Amino acid sequence: MKMSFLLDYLACILFKVLGALFRFLPVGLALFVGRRLGDWFYYFDARHRARSYANIKIALGQSLSPKAICRLTKEFYQSFGQSLIEIFLIPKVDKAYLDKYVEAEGAENIYAGLKKGRGAVLISVHAGSWELANIICANYGFPFYLFVKDQDFPRLNKLLNSYRQAKGCRIITKEGGLKQLIEALKNNSAVGITLDQGGKAGELVEFFGRIASMSTGGIKIALKYDTAIIPVYFTREKGPKIKVFVGKELELTKTGDAERDVKDNLKKVTQVFEDFIRKYPKEYLWTYKIWKYSDEKNILILSDGKAGHLRQSEALSRIVSERLENKGMRVKVETIEVKFKNKLARPLFSLSSLLAGKYSCQGCLWCLRRLLQADTYARLASSRPDMVISCGSSLAPVNFIVARETQARSMVIMRPPFLSRKRFDLIIIPQHDHPPKKKNVVATKGALNLIDQRYLEEQSAALAKNYNLNPGALYIGLLLGGDSKKFRLHKDLVARLASEVKSVAEKLDASILLTTSRRTPPEVENLLKQEFRAYPRCKLMVIANERNIPQAVGGILALSKLVITSPESISMISEAANSGKFVLAFKSAGLSRKHREFLQNLADGRYIYLSAVEALGRTMESILRDNPPVKILADRDLVAKAIEKIW
Repeated sequence: MKMSFLLDYLACILFKVLGALFRFLPVGLALFVGRRLGDWFYYFDARHRARSYANIKIALGQSLSPKAICRLTKEFYQSFGQSLIEIFLIPKVDKAYLDKYVEAEGAENIYAGLKKGRGAVLISVHAGSWELANIICANYGFPFYLFVKDQDFPRLNKLLNSYRQAKGCRIITKEGGLKQLIEALKNNSAVGITLDQGGKAGELVEFFGRIASMSTGGIKIALKYDTAIIPVYFTREKGPKIKVFVGKELELTKTGDAERDVKDNLKKVTQVFEDFIRKYPKEYLWTYKIWKYSDEKNILILSDGKAGHLRQSEALSRIVSERLENKGMRVKVETIEVKFKNKLARPLFSLSSLLAGKYSCQGCLWCLRRLLQADTYARLASSRPDMVISCGSSLAPVNFIVARETQARSMVIMRPPFLSRKRFDLIIIPQHDHPPKKKNVVATKGALNLIDQRYLEEQSAALAKNYNLNPGALYIGLLLGGDSKKFRLHKDLVARLASEVKSVAEKLDASILLTTSRRTPPEVENLLKQEFRAYPRCKLMVIANERNIPQAVGGILALSKLVITSPESISMISEAANSGKFVLAFKSAGLSRKHREFLQNLADGRYIYLSAVEALGRTMESILRDNPPVKILADRDLVAKAIEKIW
C-alpha cells in the first residue's frame, strides 16, 4: 500500500516536471522528441513490438510484405510517442492551437445528430492522439462528456482529469457512470465511447477477418434511447497537424430482436472503423491482444512429407481441437508441406536457426525466403496461425520462425535439433529418446496417432460394408511395413510369418485381414500374393503400392481381436497399441538400440507382446485362453493435460 502511494506520488511529480519542460519547447520540437521516444520504445520494448507486428500481420498481412509490416510497426510507435507527448501539452491547447493544427472533416454531422434532441454517441476506437481527441471534441461548441476508466494511481488520475476538465471535458467515471451518461444524453449532450477492447463482456464480431471482442455499450444506448451514433476517427497528417474524420450518423437496424440488433449493428460499426484503420493503420493501438477473446483459433500443421510424421501432427491437432471445442471455440486447421530448395538447404536452415531470437526474426524471414521453395515461402509468409504444430527434427526450426511471426503457440513432436527447448511451448518426446524432465516436455510411450473409439467405429463400418466383412467374426489382423534406413523386411522372414499365421488361423478357426505399406518391398508383396490371394481364410488383402484403401489400417484394427505387426514402425505399433486389441510384434534383426528399447518398454508395460515369428501361434493361443486385460497407451491424456496448462 505504501509502495503504491509512493509510486503514485512520484509519478505525479514527474508528470508535472516533464509537462512543464515539454510545454516550454516549441510544439514541433516536443513532438520530434515524441517520435524519438517512439523509436526508443520500438527498439527496446521487444514484447509489445512483437505483439504489434503480429497484430498488424494478422490484420493486414494479406496485402503487406514482412518488411512493410516492420515499417508500419515503427511508424505506429513513432505516432504513439507523439501521442504520449501531447498528453503533457494539454494545458497549452487553446482555440488558437486547435485552429492552427486541427482540421475537421464532417463536423457538421455532429450538429445534425444533435438536432434530434436525444444527444449523440461519438463512437471511436483506440487510435490517434486519444487525449487530444477528447479536447478537440470538447471545443466544438456543444456539451461533451468523456467516459473514462480510473487509472491505478489516484493522484495521477486526478491530475489528468483536471487537465481534461480545464479544457472543457466533462468527466463520467465508471463508478455510477451509466446514470450520468444517460442523463447527459437526455440533456442533448455528446458522449465519447470507444468500440474496441470489449474484453470478456464484449460481443464477438469479425474484425479484419478474425473474431474479436467489441464493446456493446454505445450500440445498446443508441438503440434504447434513439440516440444518434456517429463514428469519429483521428489521424496525424504531419507533426502536430491532426485531421478528424466525422462520419455521418449511422442508420441502425431495428428488428425488435434486441440481441440480434446489437450484434448486427455492432458488425456495421466495426466495419466502418476497419475501413478507417486500413487507410490510416499507423494510428491504431496495435499493442493490446486484439483477438484474445476470440472464439475461433487457427492451427497450422507443418508437414515434411512423411506420412508417419503427418499422422502424429494431425493427432496432436485433434487433441488441441477437442480441448478448444470443449471451451466453445471453433477451430480451423491448415496443413502446409515444407519443401526445401535442395538437400543442403535443410541443414543450413537448422544452422541459421541458431541465430534466431525470440523477437529478432520477426519481419525478416530471410531463412524462409532463401532456403525454402517459393510456393512454400509464400504460403508460410501469409499464414496467420494461433498455433503451429510439427513433427520431425528438420521442421522444428521452421516451426519456431513461423510461430514467432504471429506470436503463435509452438508445439513440436520429437527432440528439436540445436534449438533450446525453452523456445517452444510444448515438446513431445518418446521415452526411448530419454527426454529431459522439463515443464514444457511431455514424455510419451509411443507415437501420437488418430486412433480412438470414434475413429475405429467409422473405419470399421466403411471397411465392413465395402468388403462384406462380418464384424462379429474372429479376425487376425496382419499389418506389414517394410524397409527403413537400417531395417530390411526379408522375404524368408515373411515366408515363415505367412506359414505361422495360416497355421494359427486353422487352429483358431479365424480369418485373416492383411495390409502392406508403401515401404513394403516388391518381393515381399509377390510372396504375400502367392500365399494369401487364393487362401480361403484371407478375407482382405491390401497391397498398398497397387491399390491403397484409406480405411485399411483403422478398419483392420477395429475388426480384429488379435493384431500382428512388423516391428520397424513406431507409428504403426503405437496405432495398434491404441486400438484396444491384443497386439503382437514379431522379432527381427536390424533394429536400432532406441527402437529395441521402444519395443521392450511397451512389452514390459503389457501394451504389446513381443514374440519370435515361430512362437506367434502359441502366444495367440495363450492370450485367448487366459484373456488378460488389454492396456491402451495413455499418451493422448498426458498431452491433453499439458495443453490445458499452456492454453
